[in-house]
Amino acid sequence: MTNFQLAWRNLWRNKRRTMITSASVFFAVFFALLMRSFQLGAYDRLFQNVIESYTGYMQLQEKDYLDDRILDNGFFPDTSLVRKIENDPNITEVLPRLESFALAAAGSRTQGVIVMGIDPKGEDRATGLGHRLVKYRLDDSAVNSLQHQDIPARTRKLIKVFSGYSYSGTARLMADLGIDEKDSAMILPAIRKFASIRNSYLDSSDTSGILIGNGLSEYLKAGLGDTIVLIGQGYHGASAAGRYRVKGIVNLPAPDIDNRIVYLIVTAAQQLYDAPGLVTSAVICLKRNDDNSLEKTRLRIGRFIKDPLVLVPWRKLNELLVNQMEADNKSGLILIGILYLVIAFGVFGTVLMMLAERRREFGMLISIGMQKRKLAGMISLELLFVGIIGVAAGIAVSLPPVFYAHYHPIRFTGQMARMYEDYGFDPVMPTLLPGGYYLWQTVVVLVILIIAVGFSARRIFRINIINSMRT
Repeated sequence: MTNFQLAWRNLWRNKRRTMITSASVFFAVFFALLMRSFQLGAYDRLFQNVIESYTGYMQLQEKDYLDDRILDNGFFPDTSLVRKIENDPNITEVLPRLESFALAAAGSRTQGVIVMGIDPKGEDRATGLGHRLVKYRLDDSAVNSLQHQDIPARTRKLIKVFSGYSYSGTARLMADLGIDEKDSAMILPAIRKFASIRNSYLDSSDTSGILIGNGLSEYLKAGLGDTIVLIGQGYHGASAAGRYRVKGIVNLPAPDIDNRIVYLIVTAAQQLYDAPGLVTSAVICLKRNDDNSLEKTRLRIGRFIKDPLVLVPWRKLNELLVNQMEADNKSGLILIGILYLVIAFGVFGTVLMMLAERRREFGMLISIGMQKRKLAGMISLELLFVGIIGVAAGIAVSLPPVFYAHYHPIRFTGQMARMYEDYGFDPVMPTLLPGGYYLWQTVVVLVILIIAVGFSARRIFRINIINSMRT
Protein backbone atom coordinates (compact mmCIF):
# COMPACT_ATOMS: atom_id res chain seq x y z
CA MET A 1 0.00 0.00 0.00
CA THR A 2 1.44 3.40 -0.99
CA ASN A 3 1.95 6.38 1.31
CA PHE A 4 -0.89 8.18 -0.47
CA GLN A 5 -3.33 5.39 0.30
CA LEU A 6 -2.20 5.08 3.90
CA ALA A 7 -2.41 8.85 4.44
CA TRP A 8 -5.90 9.07 2.93
CA ARG A 9 -7.23 6.19 5.04
CA ASN A 10 -5.65 7.58 8.20
CA LEU A 11 -7.49 10.86 7.69
CA TRP A 12 -10.86 9.21 8.19
CA ARG A 13 -9.89 7.11 11.19
CA ASN A 14 -10.56 10.21 13.27
CA LYS A 15 -13.06 12.22 11.29
CA ARG A 16 -13.53 14.84 13.98
CA ARG A 17 -9.83 15.74 14.05
CA THR A 18 -9.68 15.89 10.27
CA MET A 19 -12.77 18.09 10.05
CA ILE A 20 -11.52 20.48 12.76
CA THR A 21 -8.17 20.96 11.01
CA SER A 22 -9.79 21.34 7.58
CA ALA A 23 -12.34 23.77 9.00
CA SER A 24 -9.61 26.04 10.39
CA VAL A 25 -8.00 26.20 6.95
CA PHE A 26 -11.41 26.61 5.27
CA PHE A 27 -12.43 29.60 7.38
CA ALA A 28 -9.01 31.23 6.91
CA VAL A 29 -9.23 30.97 3.13
CA PHE A 30 -12.92 31.90 2.95
CA PHE A 31 -12.76 35.03 5.10
CA ALA A 32 -9.41 36.15 3.66
CA LEU A 33 -10.70 35.86 0.09
CA LEU A 34 -13.97 37.59 0.92
CA MET A 35 -12.25 40.45 2.78
CA ARG A 36 -9.65 40.90 0.05
CA SER A 37 -12.27 40.73 -2.69
CA PHE A 38 -14.36 43.50 -1.11
CA GLN A 39 -11.29 45.64 -0.48
CA LEU A 40 -9.90 45.30 -4.01
CA GLY A 41 -13.39 45.66 -5.49
CA ALA A 42 -13.86 48.99 -3.70
CA TYR A 43 -10.49 50.21 -5.02
CA ASP A 44 -11.30 49.05 -8.54
CA ARG A 45 -14.71 50.76 -8.50
CA LEU A 46 -13.22 53.99 -7.17
CA PHE A 47 -10.44 54.08 -9.75
CA GLN A 48 -12.85 53.18 -12.54
CA ASN A 49 -15.29 55.91 -11.49
CA VAL A 50 -12.62 58.61 -11.38
CA ILE A 51 -10.74 57.49 -14.50
CA GLU A 52 -13.69 56.85 -16.80
CA SER A 53 -15.74 59.87 -15.74
CA TYR A 54 -12.96 62.43 -15.42
CA THR A 55 -9.24 61.90 -16.07
CA GLY A 56 -9.13 59.08 -18.64
CA TYR A 57 -6.32 56.50 -18.71
CA MET A 58 -3.75 58.75 -20.39
CA GLN A 59 -3.47 62.45 -21.20
CA LEU A 60 -1.26 64.63 -23.34
CA GLN A 61 -0.27 67.76 -21.41
CA GLU A 62 2.23 70.57 -21.28
CA LYS A 63 4.99 69.46 -18.89
CA ASP A 64 4.23 72.09 -16.20
CA TYR A 65 0.45 71.67 -16.20
CA LEU A 66 0.25 68.69 -13.84
CA ASP A 67 1.97 70.61 -11.03
CA ASP A 68 0.49 74.02 -11.83
CA ARG A 69 -2.98 73.64 -13.32
CA ILE A 70 -3.44 77.09 -14.85
CA LEU A 71 -4.47 78.11 -18.34
CA ASP A 72 -1.05 79.62 -19.02
CA ASN A 73 0.33 76.06 -18.98
CA GLY A 74 -2.01 74.93 -21.73
CA PHE A 75 -0.95 74.22 -25.34
CA PHE A 76 -2.18 74.55 -28.90
CA PRO A 77 -2.60 71.02 -30.35
CA ASP A 78 -0.75 70.15 -33.55
CA THR A 79 -3.04 68.41 -36.04
CA SER A 80 -0.24 66.26 -37.47
CA LEU A 81 0.77 65.06 -33.99
CA VAL A 82 -2.83 64.16 -33.14
CA ARG A 83 -3.09 62.20 -36.39
CA LYS A 84 0.09 60.22 -35.60
CA ILE A 85 -1.20 59.34 -32.14
CA GLU A 86 -4.59 58.22 -33.49
CA ASN A 87 -2.83 55.88 -35.94
CA ASP A 88 -1.60 53.72 -33.05
CA PRO A 89 -3.46 50.35 -33.05
CA ASN A 90 -4.48 50.67 -29.37
CA ILE A 91 -5.82 54.24 -29.62
CA THR A 92 -9.34 55.08 -30.75
CA GLU A 93 -9.24 58.88 -30.62
CA VAL A 94 -7.73 61.96 -28.97
CA LEU A 95 -10.18 64.28 -27.22
CA PRO A 96 -9.28 67.94 -26.55
CA ARG A 97 -10.23 69.44 -23.20
CA LEU A 98 -9.99 72.89 -21.72
CA GLU A 99 -10.21 72.66 -17.94
CA SER A 100 -10.21 75.52 -15.47
CA PHE A 101 -11.99 76.80 -12.38
CA ALA A 102 -14.70 79.36 -11.81
CA LEU A 103 -17.25 80.56 -9.32
CA ALA A 104 -20.75 79.40 -10.27
CA ALA A 105 -23.76 81.38 -9.07
CA ALA A 106 -27.48 80.62 -9.31
CA GLY A 107 -29.72 82.99 -7.41
CA SER A 108 -28.19 83.60 -3.99
CA ARG A 109 -26.11 80.41 -3.96
CA THR A 110 -22.50 80.13 -5.14
CA GLN A 111 -20.05 77.26 -5.49
CA GLY A 112 -16.48 76.86 -6.77
CA VAL A 113 -16.63 74.55 -9.78
CA ILE A 114 -14.51 72.72 -12.31
CA VAL A 115 -15.28 74.03 -15.80
CA MET A 116 -14.64 71.39 -18.45
CA GLY A 117 -14.68 72.30 -22.13
CA ILE A 118 -15.29 69.12 -24.14
CA ASP A 119 -16.07 67.69 -27.54
CA PRO A 120 -19.63 66.41 -26.77
CA LYS A 121 -19.74 63.55 -29.27
CA GLY A 122 -16.21 62.37 -28.52
CA GLU A 123 -16.76 62.58 -24.75
CA ASP A 124 -19.91 60.51 -25.08
CA ARG A 125 -18.03 57.82 -27.01
CA ALA A 126 -15.14 57.80 -24.56
CA THR A 127 -16.81 58.15 -21.15
CA GLY A 128 -20.50 57.57 -21.91
CA LEU A 129 -21.33 61.06 -20.65
CA GLY A 130 -24.55 61.17 -22.65
CA HIS A 131 -25.76 58.00 -20.92
CA ARG A 132 -25.24 59.60 -17.50
CA LEU A 133 -28.03 62.13 -17.99
CA VAL A 134 -30.45 62.01 -15.07
CA LYS A 135 -33.80 60.48 -16.06
CA TYR A 136 -35.43 60.06 -12.66
CA ARG A 137 -35.10 62.11 -9.48
CA LEU A 138 -36.79 61.18 -6.21
CA ASP A 139 -37.17 64.70 -4.87
CA ASP A 140 -39.66 65.63 -2.13
CA SER A 141 -42.45 66.33 -4.59
CA ALA A 142 -41.97 62.99 -6.39
CA VAL A 143 -41.75 61.06 -3.11
CA ASN A 144 -44.93 62.64 -1.75
CA SER A 145 -46.83 61.94 -4.96
CA LEU A 146 -45.64 58.33 -5.14
CA GLN A 147 -46.69 57.67 -1.54
CA HIS A 148 -50.32 58.08 -2.61
CA GLN A 149 -50.08 55.69 -5.53
CA ASP A 150 -51.20 52.08 -5.62
CA ILE A 151 -47.77 50.48 -5.24
CA PRO A 152 -46.48 47.70 -2.92
CA ALA A 153 -45.78 48.73 0.68
CA ARG A 154 -42.15 47.59 0.46
CA THR A 155 -41.48 49.82 -2.57
CA ARG A 156 -43.29 52.73 -0.87
CA LYS A 157 -40.99 52.35 2.14
CA LEU A 158 -37.85 52.17 -0.02
CA ILE A 159 -38.88 55.30 -1.90
CA LYS A 160 -38.59 57.17 1.41
CA VAL A 161 -35.22 55.55 2.11
CA PHE A 162 -33.83 56.66 -1.26
CA SER A 163 -35.38 60.12 -1.19
CA GLY A 164 -33.08 62.62 -2.89
CA TYR A 165 -31.42 60.03 -5.15
CA SER A 166 -31.17 60.46 -8.92
CA TYR A 167 -30.96 57.74 -11.56
CA SER A 168 -29.72 57.57 -15.13
CA GLY A 169 -31.72 54.44 -15.95
CA THR A 170 -34.29 51.98 -14.66
CA ALA A 171 -31.89 49.13 -13.75
CA ARG A 172 -30.43 50.75 -10.63
CA LEU A 173 -33.80 52.35 -9.82
CA MET A 174 -35.53 48.97 -9.81
CA ALA A 175 -32.74 47.39 -7.75
CA ASP A 176 -32.81 50.13 -5.08
CA LEU A 177 -36.60 50.19 -4.82
CA GLY A 178 -36.93 46.41 -4.84
CA ILE A 179 -39.12 46.37 -7.95
CA ASP A 180 -39.53 42.89 -9.45
CA GLU A 181 -40.00 42.34 -13.16
CA LYS A 182 -43.58 41.22 -12.53
CA ASP A 183 -44.36 44.47 -10.68
CA SER A 184 -42.51 46.82 -13.04
CA ALA A 185 -45.49 47.25 -15.37
CA MET A 186 -47.54 48.54 -12.43
CA ILE A 187 -44.90 50.71 -10.65
CA LEU A 188 -42.73 52.21 -13.41
CA PRO A 189 -45.54 54.22 -15.07
CA ALA A 190 -46.14 56.03 -11.78
CA ILE A 191 -42.42 56.70 -11.36
CA ARG A 192 -42.18 58.02 -14.93
CA LYS A 193 -45.14 60.29 -14.26
CA PHE A 194 -43.91 61.88 -11.03
CA ALA A 195 -40.12 61.38 -10.94
CA SER A 196 -38.90 61.64 -14.55
CA ILE A 197 -37.15 64.77 -15.83
CA ARG A 198 -36.52 65.80 -19.42
CA ASN A 199 -32.79 66.10 -19.95
CA SER A 200 -30.89 66.88 -23.12
CA TYR A 201 -27.25 66.53 -24.12
CA LEU A 202 -24.90 69.21 -25.43
CA ASP A 203 -24.87 70.06 -29.10
CA SER A 204 -21.58 70.93 -30.81
CA SER A 205 -23.02 74.27 -31.97
CA ASP A 206 -24.67 75.27 -28.68
CA THR A 207 -22.33 77.79 -27.05
CA SER A 208 -24.82 78.91 -24.41
CA GLY A 209 -25.84 75.54 -22.93
CA ILE A 210 -24.09 73.62 -20.14
CA LEU A 211 -24.31 70.30 -18.34
CA ILE A 212 -23.91 70.27 -14.57
CA GLY A 213 -23.39 67.49 -12.04
CA ASN A 214 -26.41 66.25 -10.12
CA GLY A 215 -24.81 67.15 -6.78
CA LEU A 216 -24.06 70.66 -8.00
CA SER A 217 -27.61 71.01 -9.29
CA GLU A 218 -29.02 70.11 -5.88
CA TYR A 219 -26.69 72.49 -4.04
CA LEU A 220 -27.35 75.47 -6.32
CA LYS A 221 -31.06 74.61 -6.58
CA ALA A 222 -30.61 74.94 -10.34
CA GLY A 223 -32.80 72.84 -12.60
CA LEU A 224 -33.24 72.47 -16.34
CA GLY A 225 -33.57 75.81 -18.10
CA ASP A 226 -32.18 77.83 -15.17
CA THR A 227 -29.34 80.29 -15.69
CA ILE A 228 -25.93 79.92 -14.08
CA VAL A 229 -23.29 82.66 -14.06
CA LEU A 230 -19.61 81.64 -14.26
CA ILE A 231 -16.91 84.07 -13.10
CA GLY A 232 -13.19 83.34 -13.17
CA GLN A 233 -9.79 84.31 -14.55
CA GLY A 234 -9.02 83.81 -18.22
CA TYR A 235 -5.90 83.22 -20.29
CA HIS A 236 -2.95 85.53 -19.48
CA GLY A 237 -4.90 87.24 -16.70
CA ALA A 238 -7.95 88.21 -18.75
CA SER A 239 -11.31 88.32 -16.97
CA ALA A 240 -13.76 85.48 -17.61
CA ALA A 241 -17.51 85.81 -17.13
CA GLY A 242 -20.52 84.32 -18.84
CA ARG A 243 -24.19 83.39 -18.46
CA TYR A 244 -25.28 79.88 -19.41
CA ARG A 245 -28.50 77.92 -19.49
CA VAL A 246 -28.65 74.49 -17.82
CA LYS A 247 -29.38 72.12 -20.66
CA GLY A 248 -28.82 68.85 -18.84
CA ILE A 249 -27.97 67.28 -15.49
CA VAL A 250 -25.57 64.32 -15.31
CA ASN A 251 -25.22 61.79 -12.52
CA LEU A 252 -21.50 60.99 -12.14
CA PRO A 253 -20.37 58.01 -10.01
CA ALA A 254 -17.59 59.99 -8.26
CA PRO A 255 -19.41 62.29 -5.79
CA ASP A 256 -16.47 64.70 -5.41
CA ILE A 257 -16.65 65.43 -9.15
CA ASP A 258 -20.45 65.27 -9.35
CA ASN A 259 -20.71 68.05 -6.76
CA ARG A 260 -18.47 70.48 -8.68
CA ILE A 261 -18.48 69.78 -12.43
CA VAL A 262 -19.76 72.03 -15.24
CA TYR A 263 -19.49 70.87 -18.87
CA LEU A 264 -19.67 73.10 -21.93
CA ILE A 265 -18.39 72.65 -25.47
CA VAL A 266 -14.67 73.34 -25.88
CA THR A 267 -15.15 76.34 -28.18
CA ALA A 268 -17.48 77.95 -25.63
CA ALA A 269 -14.88 77.35 -22.89
CA GLN A 270 -12.18 78.92 -25.08
CA GLN A 271 -14.43 81.89 -25.64
CA LEU A 272 -15.18 82.19 -21.90
CA TYR A 273 -11.49 82.21 -20.96
CA ASP A 274 -10.40 84.28 -23.97
CA ALA A 275 -8.16 81.45 -25.21
CA PRO A 276 -9.11 80.54 -28.82
CA GLY A 277 -7.58 77.22 -29.87
CA LEU A 278 -6.05 76.52 -26.44
CA VAL A 279 -6.47 73.19 -24.59
CA THR A 280 -5.10 72.15 -21.22
CA SER A 281 -5.05 68.43 -22.00
CA ALA A 282 -5.93 65.86 -24.62
CA VAL A 283 -7.44 62.61 -23.36
CA ILE A 284 -6.08 59.58 -25.22
CA CYS A 285 -8.78 56.90 -25.50
CA LEU A 286 -7.56 53.30 -25.47
CA LYS A 287 -9.00 50.02 -26.71
CA ARG A 288 -7.15 48.01 -24.02
CA ASN A 289 -6.49 49.82 -20.76
CA ASP A 290 -4.74 47.22 -18.61
CA ASP A 291 -1.37 48.25 -17.16
CA ASN A 292 0.68 46.22 -19.65
CA SER A 293 -1.12 47.57 -22.74
CA LEU A 294 -1.03 51.09 -21.31
CA GLU A 295 2.73 51.01 -20.83
CA LYS A 296 3.39 49.58 -24.30
CA THR A 297 1.16 52.24 -25.87
CA ARG A 298 2.90 55.00 -23.92
CA LEU A 299 6.32 53.84 -25.15
CA ARG A 300 5.15 53.61 -28.78
CA ILE A 301 3.58 57.05 -29.05
CA GLY A 302 6.21 58.62 -26.80
CA ARG A 303 8.51 58.75 -29.83
CA PHE A 304 6.27 61.40 -31.41
CA ILE A 305 5.95 63.58 -28.31
CA LYS A 306 8.43 66.44 -28.15
CA ASP A 307 9.17 68.90 -25.37
CA PRO A 308 7.27 70.69 -23.81
CA LEU A 309 4.51 68.07 -24.19
CA VAL A 310 4.44 64.91 -22.07
CA LEU A 311 2.28 61.81 -21.72
CA VAL A 312 0.75 61.40 -18.27
CA PRO A 313 -0.74 57.98 -17.27
CA TRP A 314 -3.73 57.67 -14.96
CA ARG A 315 -1.70 56.77 -11.87
CA LYS A 316 0.15 60.06 -12.08
CA LEU A 317 -3.04 61.98 -12.87
CA ASN A 318 -4.58 60.57 -9.67
CA GLU A 319 -1.42 60.36 -7.57
CA LEU A 320 -3.06 61.48 -4.32
CA LEU A 321 -5.89 58.98 -4.71
CA VAL A 322 -3.44 56.17 -5.55
CA ASN A 323 -1.34 56.95 -2.46
CA GLN A 324 -4.43 56.96 -0.25
CA MET A 325 -5.53 53.60 -1.63
CA GLU A 326 -2.06 52.10 -1.22
CA ALA A 327 -2.00 53.20 2.42
CA ASP A 328 -5.43 51.67 2.97
CA ASN A 329 -4.31 48.55 1.12
CA LYS A 330 -1.42 48.12 3.58
CA SER A 331 -3.83 48.25 6.52
CA GLY A 332 -5.98 45.60 4.81
CA LEU A 333 -2.94 43.37 4.34
CA ILE A 334 -2.09 43.77 8.03
CA LEU A 335 -5.60 42.63 9.00
CA ILE A 336 -5.35 39.62 6.71
CA GLY A 337 -1.88 38.89 8.13
CA ILE A 338 -3.34 38.89 11.66
CA LEU A 339 -6.09 36.53 10.48
CA TYR A 340 -3.52 34.14 9.03
CA LEU A 341 -1.41 34.37 12.17
CA VAL A 342 -4.39 33.28 14.26
CA ILE A 343 -5.12 30.46 11.83
CA ALA A 344 -1.47 29.40 11.84
CA PHE A 345 -1.60 28.96 15.60
CA GLY A 346 -4.82 26.99 15.17
CA VAL A 347 -3.20 24.68 12.62
CA PHE A 348 -0.12 24.20 14.80
CA GLY A 349 -2.34 23.50 17.83
CA THR A 350 -4.18 20.81 15.86
CA VAL A 351 -0.89 19.30 14.69
CA LEU A 352 0.44 19.18 18.26
CA MET A 353 -2.79 17.54 19.42
CA MET A 354 -2.54 14.94 16.65
CA LEU A 355 1.09 14.17 17.45
CA ALA A 356 0.30 13.81 21.16
CA GLU A 357 -2.73 11.57 20.54
CA ARG A 358 -0.85 9.29 18.16
CA ARG A 359 2.44 9.19 20.03
CA ARG A 360 1.92 5.55 21.12
CA GLU A 361 0.80 4.61 17.59
CA PHE A 362 3.96 6.12 16.09
CA GLY A 363 6.17 4.33 18.61
CA MET A 364 4.51 0.99 17.87
CA LEU A 365 4.85 1.44 14.08
CA ILE A 366 8.52 2.28 14.40
CA SER A 367 9.14 -0.64 16.80
CA ILE A 368 7.73 -3.20 14.33
CA GLY A 369 10.02 -1.92 11.60
CA MET A 370 8.44 1.08 9.92
CA GLN A 371 11.10 3.58 8.93
CA LYS A 372 10.82 7.04 10.43
CA ARG A 373 11.28 8.50 6.95
CA LYS A 374 8.24 6.60 5.67
CA LEU A 375 6.19 7.53 8.75
CA ALA A 376 7.12 11.21 8.41
CA GLY A 377 6.19 11.10 4.73
CA MET A 378 2.80 9.57 5.52
CA ILE A 379 1.98 12.15 8.22
CA SER A 380 3.12 14.97 5.92
CA LEU A 381 0.76 13.73 3.23
CA GLU A 382 -2.08 13.60 5.78
CA LEU A 383 -1.53 17.26 6.67
CA LEU A 384 -1.27 18.25 3.01
CA PHE A 385 -4.53 16.42 2.24
CA VAL A 386 -6.24 18.21 5.13
CA GLY A 387 -4.90 21.55 3.90
CA ILE A 388 -5.91 20.93 0.29
CA ILE A 389 -9.44 19.97 1.39
CA GLY A 390 -9.71 23.18 3.44
CA VAL A 391 -8.27 25.39 0.67
CA ALA A 392 -10.48 23.84 -2.03
CA ALA A 393 -13.59 24.19 0.13
CA GLY A 394 -12.72 27.81 1.03
CA ILE A 395 -12.25 28.76 -2.63
CA ALA A 396 -15.40 26.94 -3.76
CA VAL A 397 -17.63 28.46 -1.07
CA SER A 398 -16.22 31.97 -1.61
CA LEU A 399 -16.94 32.05 -5.36
CA PRO A 400 -20.77 32.42 -5.25
CA PRO A 401 -20.82 35.45 -2.88
CA VAL A 402 -17.89 37.07 -4.73
CA PHE A 403 -19.60 36.77 -8.11
CA TYR A 404 -22.97 37.84 -6.70
CA ALA A 405 -21.59 40.89 -4.88
CA HIS A 406 -19.67 41.93 -8.00
CA TYR A 407 -22.80 42.14 -10.14
CA HIS A 408 -25.11 43.14 -7.25
CA PRO A 409 -22.88 45.27 -4.99
CA ILE A 410 -23.89 46.25 -1.49
CA ARG A 411 -25.35 49.75 -1.64
CA PHE A 412 -25.26 51.94 1.45
CA THR A 413 -28.02 54.36 2.36
CA GLY A 414 -28.65 56.98 4.99
CA GLN A 415 -25.76 58.15 7.18
CA MET A 416 -23.37 55.53 5.83
CA ALA A 417 -24.01 56.67 2.25
CA ARG A 418 -23.46 60.30 3.18
CA MET A 419 -20.20 59.39 4.94
CA TYR A 420 -18.96 57.61 1.80
CA GLU A 421 -19.94 60.57 -0.38
CA ASP A 422 -18.22 63.03 1.98
CA TYR A 423 -14.98 61.14 1.35
CA GLY A 424 -15.63 61.23 -2.41
CA PHE A 425 -16.61 57.56 -2.76
CA ASP A 426 -19.58 56.04 -4.53
CA PRO A 427 -21.68 54.53 -1.68
CA VAL A 428 -21.45 50.95 -2.94
CA MET A 429 -19.25 48.02 -1.98
CA PRO A 430 -18.65 45.59 -4.87
CA THR A 431 -16.24 42.67 -4.98
CA LEU A 432 -13.42 42.07 -7.44
CA LEU A 433 -13.79 39.00 -9.62
CA PRO A 434 -11.31 36.17 -8.88
CA GLY A 435 -7.82 36.92 -10.12
CA GLY A 436 -4.24 36.86 -8.93
CA TYR A 437 -5.20 37.58 -5.33
CA TYR A 438 -6.94 34.17 -5.17
CA LEU A 439 -3.64 32.49 -6.03
CA TRP A 440 -1.69 34.45 -3.42
CA GLN A 441 -4.15 33.62 -0.62
CA THR A 442 -3.82 29.94 -1.51
CA VAL A 443 -0.03 30.17 -1.56
CA VAL A 444 0.04 31.75 1.91
CA VAL A 445 -2.09 28.94 3.37
CA LEU A 446 0.05 26.28 1.71
CA VAL A 447 3.19 27.91 3.15
CA ILE A 448 1.64 27.67 6.63
CA LEU A 449 0.87 24.02 5.99
CA ILE A 450 4.38 23.30 4.73
CA ILE A 451 5.83 24.81 7.90
CA ALA A 452 3.46 22.63 9.94
CA VAL A 453 4.52 19.60 7.89
CA GLY A 454 8.17 20.36 8.55
CA PHE A 455 7.48 20.71 12.27
CA SER A 456 5.60 17.37 12.45
CA ALA A 457 8.31 15.56 10.45
CA ARG A 458 10.98 16.91 12.81
CA ARG A 459 9.04 15.66 15.83
CA ILE A 460 8.68 12.21 14.28
CA PHE A 461 12.41 11.93 13.52
CA ARG A 462 13.17 12.85 17.16
CA ILE A 463 10.63 10.43 18.66
CA ASN A 464 11.91 8.09 21.39
CA ILE A 465 10.39 4.63 20.92
CA ILE A 466 10.57 3.54 24.58
CA ASN A 467 9.10 6.76 25.96
CA SER A 468 6.35 6.84 23.36
CA MET A 469 5.31 3.21 24.16
CA ARG A 470 4.94 4.08 27.85
CA THR A 471 2.28 6.71 27.21
